[in-house]
Amino acid sequence: MSSKVQPYLFFDGRAEEAAEFYKTALGAQVGAMLRYRDGPKDAGPGCGPAVINQDKIMHMALQIGDAVIMGSDGEAKGKTEFKGFGLSLNVANAAECDKTMEKLAEGGQINMPPSQTFFSERFGMVTDKFGVMWMVIAGPKE
Repeated sequence: MSSKVQPYLFFDGRAEEAAEFYKTALGAQVGAMLRYRDGPKDAGPGCGPAVINQDKIMHMALQIGDAVIMGSDGEAKGKTEFKGFGLSLNVANAAECDKTMEKLAEGGQINMPPSQTFFSERFGMVTDKFGVMWMVIAGPKE
């Protein structure tokens, strides 16, 4: 059996905004974006016409490099909370680490400024404006 773990993030009403942000900040490509209105009327609770805002995102797939991050507006209550995990992003070099950190920090905050570490050429941590924590790392320390 071949298995793959993919993060699925619930942006609580801000999924489309997140997709646009990650397109700009990380070069993400939208592989799929389905709105609640696109689902069948008999899809079951939380998937069909019973959802209040049919324009919200039921499912999306964002390709970032070799990885796919999936997401949704979920219940769209506006209280996004991402706790107890972070996404790790490997970049080519120190300059790209700094640039990526700066882009992800727009509207968010840098938790650990990028610097050389005992394990990498450059490493930093940032929480973006949606509350997703990212660890950005540039190669092993030479």
